[in-house]
Amino acid sequence: MPQAMRIILLMLFGQYVYSLEECIKSSVVSCDDCIKSGPSCTWCVDLNFTKPGEPEAVRCDTEAKLKERGCKQNKIVNPPSDLKLNRNKPLSSSGSNPVQLQPQDIELSLRPGDAFTFQLKFKRAQGYPVDLYYLMDLSYSMDDDLKNVKDLGTKILVKLKEITGTARIGFGSFVDKTLLPFTDTTEEKLKKPCPAKALECQPAFGYKHVLSLTADGNKFTKIVSEQKISGNLDSPEGGLDAIMQVVTCVDKIGWGNSTRLLVLATDAGFHMAGDGKLAGILEPNQETCQLDSNHMYSKSNTWDYPSVGQIARKLEEQNIQPIFAVTEDVSLIYKELSKLIPKSEVGVLSKDSSNVVNLIVDAYNKLSSNIIVTHDALPEDISVTYTSNCEGGGKSSEKGTCNNVGIGKEVIFDVTVKAAKCLDASKTLNIGPLGFNEKLKVLVTTRCKCECDNPTGLHEYCNNHGRIFCGTCSCISGYLGQRCECSLGMRDEAALRAQCRKDNGTECEGRGDCECGVCKCHQTDGGKSYYGPYCECDDEHCEKYLNKLCGGNGTCRCGNCICNDDYDGPACQCKKSNEGCQTGETVCHGRGKCVCNQCICESPFKGIHCDDCTGCKLPCQESGSCIECEVFSKGQKNTCTENCKHLKISSVKNLFGKNCQVKDSEGCWMSFSMTRLDGFDKYTVKVLENRECPEGPNVPLIVGGSLAGVALIGLLLLILIKALFYFKDLKEWKRFEKEMQRSKWAQADNPLFKEATTTVANPVFTGDS
Repeated sequence: MPQAMRIILLMLFGQYVYSLEECIKSSVVSCDDCIKSGPSCTWCVDLNFTKPGEPEAVRCDTEAKLKERGCKQNKIVNPPSDLKLNRNKPLSSSGSNPVQLQPQDIELSLRPGDAFTFQLKFKRAQGYPVDLYYLMDLSYSMDDDLKNVKDLGTKILVKLKEITGTARIGFGSFVDKTLLPFTDTTEEKLKKPCPAKALECQPAFGYKHVLSLTADGNKFTKIVSEQKISGNLDSPEGGLDAIMQVVTCVDKIGWGNSTRLLVLATDAGFHMAGDGKLAGILEPNQETCQLDSNHMYSKSNTWDYPSVGQIARKLEEQNIQPIFAVTEDVSLIYKELSKLIPKSEVGVLSKDSSNVVNLIVDAYNKLSSNIIVTHDALPEDISVTYTSNCEGGGKSSEKGTCNNVGIGKEVIFDVTVKAAKCLDASKTLNIGPLGFNEKLKVLVTTRCKCECDNPTGLHEYCNNHGRIFCGTCSCISGYLGQRCECSLGMRDEAALRAQCRKDNGTECEGRGDCECGVCKCHQTDGGKSYYGPYCECDDEHCEKYLNKLCGGNGTCRCGNCICNDDYDGPACQCKKSNEGCQTGETVCHGRGKCVCNQCICESPFKGIHCDDCTGCKLPCQESGSCIECEVFSKGQKNTCTENCKHLKISSVKNLFGKNCQVKDSEGCWMSFSMTRLDGFDKYTVKVLENRECPEGPNVPLIVGGSLAGVALIGLLLLILIKALFYFKDLKEWKRFEKEMQRSKWAQADNPLFKEATTTVANPVFTGDS
């Protein structure tokens, strides 16, 4: 797009935005109130701007509208947001103290709601110092890697100095918490946690700081060569524990004013917050340095592992950029971790870590060339966004990003700061690129006071009873009113103001000024005036229909719609017509009212025309007496006629759709159908002219059958009783036989028995017969 065309479009767009400016004000009674209302609100200080009786609130509006009403430019108060440069050193890419960020210290005075934009420049310096801390996993699986790392110090320093000129290197190691289930806690295993075949093994530990940052590569090689492998039980290690100590122990590690790199070398995953509960650790990580005199992490078995969020925040606070040098099998885990930590890289180690030097150099080049500008924790009610003026930029976001920024290349970021409301005190925030110590200090204040050139002394505009302040009167004691025209005298000011409060509420409902006990109402946003004794009424806040006040079919009066003759409803949205409610000669079948040309049904009826009564029961039983009387001439005819006027009853020879069946007084079944008529209790009833009556009883058959039944029952009873006696006797006989069989008769002589020894003979008896 040609440059001229872009300029024209920007001008048109600016005019469009300007035309959309609006000053949304409420309860504005002073210039300060106006300025606080929004960035588009301005105040006219011209004494002759208001008409007699017109409220001072009309002085507050957009600059364009105030000019339309006749306020001159030099009489409009519109304090702008502005910027003050406190320190603004030019960018320099070389020297002992290069400047990579400009400006360095500013003050912003912001109108509430106004988005203020300024430029932040960054230029990568040649020879900017680098601090690299090598944090190594010393679990037994890293035995081969340790042998190679012992010779790394000098190589890493040489490579980094080729890029930056100044570099330092440090070393630390970690394994895991020395508690079950992470480490075998038997005394022998704590002293030598490695397998039996290992010749050298140091006792189990969590994290140990070995060497502070130094530019002496030989010292690094010597100290690291003295390190021994260790071990633990489970696969994940305590890497996050170690990172937290490296980040928080700034002085002991020796971090300087430099690009800070942390290399984590491991072949395993990591434990995170919550895993400590497996070992009974309940206290969360406190994010502080806890190295003892031996440079060991003293809270390893007391504090839980830190969370990923804690690690990401602390790394960002200290401008430390992590490089995860990991083996292939766990690279996916650390790539996911890298997504949660800004300015971090993942490199894949060879099996013996022989490629670690090139891996570190490649990761450093990527990290240092990707510039991400952001801020620290923002004060409440302040927001910051960034727009990058580089390839791929142009979109406003919470972070400004420029990739592939070479050494000596300058990039610019548009920084937009906004204060949502007036601040009670000044607020400070820091803005800068991640991974670099240089930050822009921003002091934010808000402009919520009018800055007017006020005349001194009492002024005739205020009837010499007040002073001018931004075009309005500030009355001396004993006077009040828009122009101090009301003298209190012996009257109490509070009593006068109480007369302007409805039901002891807000003075003039917040829509007017109380002058000498009388409300002088302000204008509405539509240019009309509030009215009523307490300014409680206006004609612009009635209900709307189709985005029209009172639907365009009535007049708004004191918040209520007064509808035209042909319309009804709270917003005059209803045309007075029953056309949509007609159901023959009735409206809504006589079961509801027609409102807004729609039926409003009475319970239990529903539906568009109140013709649905799902679940309602027909009064079949209640209608039985009427049907018996009308159709079958049973009961009292006159009484029946009076009580059955709601039913239109007729008899038919054949009945289809029978929905009722009721017994009459003679026990006959009456079958009929009932259909609802318009209204609530009216029905058309069609009755089958033939009843279903039960046949009379057969007396001879009933008597004969009864006698035969009695005789049969008696015979059955006799047989039953006889059978009971028989079975009882039979049972007793069998029991007797069993007793007889059980008895045994003994044959023995009775020792007490003596046979007779006396013989008596009859002398007469001769023996002859």
